[in-house]
Amino acid sequence: MGIKSPRELYGHAIKNHYGLGAFNTFSWETMIAVMEAAQARRSPAILQVSMGARKYVGHFREYVDTLHTLAEQYDVPFFIQHDHCSTIDACKEAIEAGCQAVMFDGSHLPYEENVQRTRQVAEYAHEKGIWVEAELGRLPGFEDMVFSEKAVYTDPDLAAEFIDRTGCDALAVAVGTSHGGVRGEDYLPLDFKRLEEIVERKPDYPFVLHGAASLPPKLIDACNRQGGQIEYLRNCSEESIAEAVALGVRKVNMDVDNFLVFTTAVREFFNGRPDIYDPRKYLELARDAFCMEVEHKMTEVLKSAGRYEKDKGKRLVSDKGDFL
Repeated sequence: MGIKSPRELYGHAIKNHYGLGAFNTFSWETMIAVMEAAQARRSPAILQVSMGARKYVGHFREYVDTLHTLAEQYDVPFFIQHDHCSTIDACKEAIEAGCQAVMFDGSHLPYEENVQRTRQVAEYAHEKGIWVEAELGRLPGFEDMVFSEKAVYTDPDLAAEFIDRTGCDALAVAVGTSHGGVRGEDYLPLDFKRLEEIVERKPDYPFVLHGAASLPPKLIDACNRQGGQIEYLRNCSEESIAEAVALGVRKVNMDVDNFLVFTTAVREFFNGRPDIYDPRKYLELARDAFCMEVEHKMTEVLKSAGRYEKDKGKRLVSDKGDFL
């Protein structure tokens, strides 16, 4: 299947009540890990690139071209999204580079300015057939160039108004998750009542959760046993994220857990084989650990595994754009 339109993948997720996983990639190993996981689990996936990854890879357009080329080797569907563009120009650059979707993050702006700038991005992107995700409300923590010390939960009425006024295709809402976790003794509670009210005002609309890696203590334990010094931060549990998907969330951003297992695999390798200097030896293990964690999310959290067994070879959207 390869690269498909966001509209097609979201439509299938909405109809079949599951979540699309958005997995940040930044290297050959991570892009292969996500695609192999999707293939193994017969799941769709969003190949996501952050501003940090864009800076890291250096040659952004060529990186996106590589994602395109690799995705065509698989028979499950993907699309490429640029996450957390903090400026209109960054969105335009992502579109020109070949992304099928862009996320404009105006959550740090006053409401009216967020509306105005998001509408500008949507108008520009829609002329080119590109999907636009926006954000209303703020998550605590730091993500690329946007920082918030405290959470500002999304108002359900404003969310509906924001969608109507901006024309955005998907909306990230703040209902309890965090970027990178926060200090605490237990998992953070999701505000399910607020989420239900948001969804009720816009049924079958693709709402998004950012900062939805769960930071399970067992993953931090595993890394620290190999010499890591990772702080025990907390976020929402996998069970609560799965419940949010059941309530109507259709895209879930989750990457910290993947980064943790990647790093743990490298640390464990060096602890056991300090004599090895061939990067292929440890990067292969890191890639496989990343892949297994993505498979776990697809199966246990997103419920997206197996969705493309019965649909293989079928069209999901009619010529008129209706979901089949």
